[in-house]
Amino acid sequence: MTAIAVTVGEPAGIGPELCLRLSERQWPVPLVLIGDKTALDIRAAALGLPVLPEFLAGGTMPEHPLSIWNHPLPEFVMPGTLSPQNSREVLYTIPVHKGAINDAGIAFTGHTEYLAAATNTPRVVMMLVGGNLRVALATTHVPLKDVPGALGSQMLVETLRILEHDLHARFAIDKPRIAVCGLNPHAGEGGYLGTEERDMIEPVVDALLAEGMRVHGPFPADTIFVETHAAGYDAILAMYHDQGLPVLKRASFGSGINVTLGPCRSGQPLRGGRSGDPARDDKGNHGSSGLSCGHAPATSSVRLE
Repeated sequence: MTAIAVTVGEPAGIGPELCLRLSERQWPVPLVLIGDKTALDIRAAALGLPVLPEFLAGGTMPEHPLSIWNHPLPEFVMPGTLSPQNSREVLYTIPVHKGAINDAGIAFTGHTEYLAAATNTPRVVMMLVGGNLRVALATTHVPLKDVPGALGSQMLVETLRILEHDLHARFAIDKPRIAVCGLNPHAGEGGYLGTEERDMIEPVVDALLAEGMRVHGPFPADTIFVETHAAGYDAILAMYHDQGLPVLKRASFGSGINVTLGPCRSGQPLRGGRSGDPARDDKGNHGSSGLSCGHAPATSSVRLE
């Protein structure tokens, strides 16, 4: 890798500050922020940070450790004030205010799904890393009532294959051990609290285990994350967003990262929630942003060419 491109996220949120504060550290490769240079210059001055040079795309590599690839926005950016007009113009990855983008008339559930669609990638897997945990998600930004219908035997097989492959290829784990959560309380309690485990998850796990994959489950989600149990696995596959993420964020908020597994690769700081609220206070913590850039050379193949 010769450079890392970093999108600045919601222009009125905390993302620009987090990215500008990357100048306070040294990185093994040049970083290029993609965003409105005028807005970033104004924010840098307000924060007492240096104004960054502009990167001019055209086949040459960045000359500076941190520069800006200018993508002008249609409206002036006021920190803490969301603009649907600006949401129409920018691809957001860290952090995003999904409500503002949808208010602009763009159906958007998250950067992982957006990038998968934009690159015609049939399936990607969102995995969060932090606090000695790796938690992958079978479904991502789906309403809870729609999760059972979004799950399926084939999608679980594909998800587990991608997870195993990338744990080996990108995290250098020789024979990954994967735990699979059940969907229902107590993993269905033998079918009395739901049948998805018996009818779908168990057969998938058994089939892949017979092929030689080191996958086990389904386990009750309220116990598999206990440290003594989780320590026996290299990753845990949760069935839905709020089954796995609260545990990992409790263990690593501000120091964890989000890695996209599969052919479409990307990474972002582990923060979540709404992105606009801290922007007025200039109190953003860029720990996760720094960790994402630190991990990127090992987990990504992005080049600026």
